Amino acid sequence: ARKGHHPGEPPRLPVQGDGRCHGGAGEPVNAGGTSAKSAGTFEVTFVSGSTGDRQVVHATPGSGESLLDIALAAGIEIDHACGGVCACSTCHIKLKSGSNSCSESTEQEEDQLEKAPGLSGQSRLACQCIPSGKENLVVEIPVWNRNRVREGNP
Repeated sequence: ARKGHHPGEPPRLPVQGDGRCHGGAGEPVNAGGTSAKSAGTFEVTFVSGSTGDRQVVHATPGSGESLLDIALAAGIEIDHACGGVCACSTCHIKLKSGSNSCSESTEQEEDQLEKAPGLSGQSRLACQCIPSGKENLVVEIPVWNRNRVREGNP
């Protein structure tokens, strides 16, 4: 198990600042975990499917970073058994808003998504979804975890 993650528990989002996912001055947190102004960035709000906790992260438009890259840089755990190369479905997320500003899914991504539980019209693989930064995003991290099932954990 990864540091801070216990098998059988849903992924947890770290709490920043006042518990409302903002820095001490009421500003959203950037991918490095420090307060960030919104000039030249866009917001990605990660929502835990198990707790409803939200963490707002600022990302740089046009960086080419995937949602998985953005989440991991901010300390948000999203499983990615294949290392983020579109060879599994463990980084399945639900893109609640902002999908028009993200890269289109490829046939390879759609093939992997077919293996994901809880598939919906909002489903994407975090490793393949690259936002342009033209609009803010809301990303739900589903409760399920394929790795736990594969490893025989409840």
